[in-house]
Amino acid sequence: MKKIRIIKNKEFLIKRCDEILEENKKDLEKAIEKGTSNAMLDRLKLDEERVKSIANAVADVVKLDDPIGEVTSMFKRPNGLRIGVQRVPLGVVGIIYEARPNVTADAAALCLKTGNAVILRGGSEAINSNLKIVEIISDALKEAGLPEGSVQILEDTSRETATDFMRLNDYLDVLIPRGGAGLIKAVVNNATVPVIETGVGNCHIYIDDEADINMGVDIIVNAKTSKPAVCNAAEKLLVNEKIAEEF
Repeated sequence: MKKIRIIKNKEFLIKRCDEILEENKKDLEKAIEKGTSNAMLDRLKLDEERVKSIANAVADVVKLDDPIGEVTSMFKRPNGLRIGVQRVPLGVVGIIYEARPNVTADAAALCLKTGNAVILRGGSEAINSNLKIVEIISDALKEAGLPEGSVQILEDTSRETATDFMRLNDYLDVLIPRGGAGLIKAVVNNATVPVIETGVGNCHIYIDDEADINMGVDIIVNAKTSKPAVCNAAEKLLVNEKIAEEF
């Protein structure tokens, strides 16, 4: 049943693509006025294909096995006591991220899939796009009979509100920053809520001396050029010295 409910988010996103693009246009216009870099504009920009890609990413989350209740390990103590590790929801997850509207849908889908509620705080550059995506997801949840408040977003994108958000110990169970080194450092230094610290990129590819060189080249080109602006684009290449000259 949870799969059916989550996948409706995908259907809603596609059906209401025009609404998302209209709000995204507002964000782009403001960003251009501010002289935002082309790389940042590319992260911010949505079109029909990108909305479909976001919707498909939601569907990919749906296909994952349900982790809730899974027992990952179990052992028995000499006194007969059995001790195990079971996956359970964290509760209310706070996520702080930058100007990427796709993260709004990704984060919501992942939190819903794992039985968590989520409060999102996206970058000011994408506020209109983010608000519309959350509105659509909330409508989908309501239609599915789930609490529409399971996915919420902060409308105030000021730094002061962000700092307050990091200290909502009575309301957040965990905080996850997703973005550059500056954002992650700010969260780690200022948050009183438990933080899951994420990486900042600097992704490496290693080519072994026994690797298929042509395949390696294809992987490298795809990892860097398919979308250079994202934080998981390849940035470092390591080649085994035995094939360095040939490569």
